[in-house]
Amino acid sequence: MGLSEKQIAIMKFPYSGYDAIIADGAVRAGKTSIMSLSFVLWAMGNFNNCYFAICGKSVGAVTRNILNPLLTIQYLKNQFDITYNRSDHCLTFRRGQKQNRFYFFGGKDESSYTLIQGLTLAGVLLDEVALMPRSFVEQALARCSVEGSKFWFNCNPENPRHWFRMEWLLQLDKHNAMHLHFTMDDNPSLSEAMKERYKTQYSGVFYERYIKGLWVMAEGVVYDMFDTGENVYRPEERPVDLYWTGDRSIAIDYGTTNPMRFLDIYDYKGKLYVDREYSWDSRIEFAQKTDSEYADDLETFMGKRQCPVIVDPSAASFIAECQRRGLYVIPAENEVLDGIRKTGALVKKREIVVCSECECILDEFGTYVWDDKAAMRGEEKPVKQNDHSLDCLRYKVNALPDWRFE
Repeated sequence: MGLSEKQIAIMKFPYSGYDAIIADGAVRAGKTSIMSLSFVLWAMGNFNNCYFAICGKSVGAVTRNILNPLLTIQYLKNQFDITYNRSDHCLTFRRGQKQNRFYFFGGKDESSYTLIQGLTLAGVLLDEVALMPRSFVEQALARCSVEGSKFWFNCNPENPRHWFRMEWLLQLDKHNAMHLHFTMDDNPSLSEAMKERYKTQYSGVFYERYIKGLWVMAEGVVYDMFDTGENVYRPEERPVDLYWTGDRSIAIDYGTTNPMRFLDIYDYKGKLYVDREYSWDSRIEFAQKTDSEYADDLETFMGKRQCPVIVDPSAASFIAECQRRGLYVIPAENEVLDGIRKTGALVKKREIVVCSECECILDEFGTYVWDDKAAMRGEEKPVKQNDHSLDCLRYKVNALPDWRFE
């Protein structure tokens, strides 16, 4: 199958006279795969015994999005000897006397820039650059001091005031950068059926960004795709074998002055059933419970059928109390934006359903909104109110395997 015009433009970029390339737009638009191929061919055609960096949100993301697809390309296997050192996260390409090394890095948080310090690079590819801290990106670019080095960026859109859009996309001439905007129609390997499938996974701001490829502001209700009919079930509609065959866990958002919430969740036949909830709000009850009292309530809520508990990672003392009682505790992954995206995708596909008796979380689905003031500052976050049960749900969703969202 041939390449699209924009994919061909990525292949020609190294010989265009530009110092940088930015490919942004929709998901599954064929940006990453063709960019990583072009990056490797450019490096091997123009350098020898040099170091390159391939960066993503995490090393695992780089492995999934870049390494694994590269290793399936027969042309590369025919032309080069390829080895991957998993401990060093280093991919080496050799042909004859020529050899170059490609190191993988994860730009997860502000401290990540220290990982790349000290290297001298001939080029860097930043996959999903909009998800990385500015400090990490700028450190990676600063390491490219070899003559002829180039910068390669790709991303899905974020907030229109995001630093990368403001500094790079709106100042292309300053950086001598080429910009290519992709839609799913620019990926010739994607069938019309698959395009429609992806379109059904998103709504609201995520549809605008991931399907239309637009840099738009998040505003209004976070989970605007939640339907009080299709995402809610009555107790009498509960599957008869839910309690016996469902994969059960309890997700917990810890609170002292804020409300304490438990959600009893069953993973059953591809759906998450939020079946019961617990709430204690010390401001309403005029009584604040200890960790021991909360642990007593949790054991009562859990009953005889033991199951894992996924707990807010900041609740160290409560986690310790649960572990002393022999409970299996999983510290939650507290990634907010990615968790919201994943949760929204499952809600949109009606793979999250809530019992009509769970009043707290049902109320939050209608009142959990994006923070407009933060958006104007270029930040992306919800208003930190009416979110305790939804935080529990996000902890559970973040614990699901990646294939549930692919």
